[in-house]
Amino acid sequence: MNLNNLENLKSEMKALGFSKELQEKMEENMKANLPEFILKDQINGHKGQIDLNLYFKQSGQSENYYLNKYDVALNEGKPLESGQKYLVISPSDTPGKNNVFKRENVAEAIEVFKKHTGNAELAVGKDVAHKTKLATMEEGKINYVDKDFGRTFRNPPLPQTIWVERGKGFTASQSVNLVEGRAVYREDMLTQGGLPYKAWMKLDLDGPRDRHMNFNMNQYHDPSYGFNLKEVLDKFNIKELENPKEREKLEAQLKNGDRPLITVEKNGEQVKLQVEAVPRYSQLNMFAANGRAEKREQFLKEPALNNAVTKSKGKEVSASQGLGV
Repeated sequence: MNLNNLENLKSEMKALGFSKELQEKMEENMKANLPEFILKDQINGHKGQIDLNLYFKQSGQSENYYLNKYDVALNEGKPLESGQKYLVISPSDTPGKNNVFKRENVAEAIEVFKKHTGNAELAVGKDVAHKTKLATMEEGKINYVDKDFGRTFRNPPLPQTIWVERGKGFTASQSVNLVEGRAVYREDMLTQGGLPYKAWMKLDLDGPRDRHMNFNMNQYHDPSYGFNLKEVLDKFNIKELENPKEREKLEAQLKNGDRPLITVEKNGEQVKLQVEAVPRYSQLNMFAANGRAEKREQFLKEPALNNAVTKSKGKEVSASQGLGV
């Protein structure tokens, strides 16, 4: 194993926001000298569990490994609790014993379950003794699917490929925010001709997937599109804007595509809301703790002057995800 290659990959993984535990798993696989391997991780988002697959491949000319892409997939079902896994259970050749396949990725678990031709059960839990049944089949025919799990079972989440180059690209947290439908601000974008530019990036989740089964990316160029985050924030009575450090933190979180908490006044009381940037309409969206949308107009400094949704005069640009490094 090339130690310089290992340190470089650890730096790239850190820059992309992947955990130290995942970096250690990468090192274990590199020590085994596998020609290629996949690392898996899960992150709980606002809309469900996001499954990540990181693809490592060894060079054909040296022992060096490369991380050029990873996949993210949003499972809108109930996220796995700590210590839980998806369990695919089927009878083994030994009487009274069962085969148990464990998966953390719901799409992979469903795929393994559906491949059975006899009796099988798909469940979730820490182990077989502490499981909750999700689906069953008898003689290869599915005869039960839990009502709350039905949508996920019929339409397993499809992954979105995120391309990276030497640790540069969308970070893990940014990719989570993208697949949940929020916009991310990038200052390090390059045109096909190599010219730098800045833009807000958002997956077109309402459009069709391309031939590689990825959603296309919409871009809102800065400053030509016309969305100025500072100016939009200044329209609202948000307590965090009164403190320069808190304001800086809030702006950074919004640019990362996060849904940070803000403090506003409602019915004479201070309340906490989640907020997200919406570059397409030069606006903010606000949500209560339970995820319910709040009317942003009630928190404006000058409601009479801002009761209409402001649309940008710029143009929305569509770009392939493969250009998003």
